[in-house]
Amino acid sequence: MKVVLLCGGQGTRLKEETEYRPKPMVEIGGKPILWHIMKIYAHYGFKDFVICLGYKGNMIKQYFLNYETTNNDFTVLLGNHSDIQFHNNHPEIDWRVTLADTSEESQTGARVKKIEKYIDEDFFMLTYGDGVANIDIKKLVEYHKSHGKIGTMTGVHPSSRFGELVIKNNKIVLFNEKPQIKEGLINGGFFVFNKKFFKYLNEEDDCILEREPLENLTADRELMVYPHEGFWQCVDTYRELEILNKLWRSPSPPWKVWK
Repeated sequence: MKVVLLCGGQGTRLKEETEYRPKPMVEIGGKPILWHIMKIYAHYGFKDFVICLGYKGNMIKQYFLNYETTNNDFTVLLGNHSDIQFHNNHPEIDWRVTLADTSEESQTGARVKKIEKYIDEDFFMLTYGDGVANIDIKKLVEYHKSHGKIGTMTGVHPSSRFGELVIKNNKIVLFNEKPQIKEGLINGGFFVFNKKFFKYLNEEDDCILEREPLENLTADRELMVYPHEGFWQCVDTYRELEILNKLWRSPSPPWKVWK
């Protein structure tokens, strides 16, 4: 089953970083957030990726074209650049990555429609290039196949923009800087779709995944939710990026499901 990654947006709310690079290339612990997302899927055995490119997409292309030389020691015979000897192997040796230009102007729904030609199987997965979670991808896929509907969206508890205070007798007994809200779910990405979903999409640049396509799928009662009660965090602001970098430096980053 292929994993489609939406990596074409401009990420204007994170302009401190995205002025120079696409949002999925913003780094957590020295690795692009895109790499972290792919590691989550790969941990569960899903290593066939289709990346929807747009804004500064060439930087993502160059990242994967240079992946071997960036992540391995090597010896090169000057004058014959095809003769390169690598001395070690990175853990991502069996990833298959398709990089597809889907236009800088396209919205999310149009991007997905434009990569339909790369989806051969009955099902595919889809997520955004700016969010990480400790979601069990195999259980998500099993859930999707069990209900028989066209789509499954992962519902997550968003992080609050404000600190949480627990008060007893006017004394603060707990302060949590950025808690996840316990009530209510939002769209957290990590979708699974049947190929029939492509009928709800079109290649017009203004086709937004989260509007008519998902709204119509809902109206047809073909969209289910997979509630995820664990960790989830997207990167919309520089503060959220700093939070993930701080968590990455901790002994157990919550989305690091791989070894």
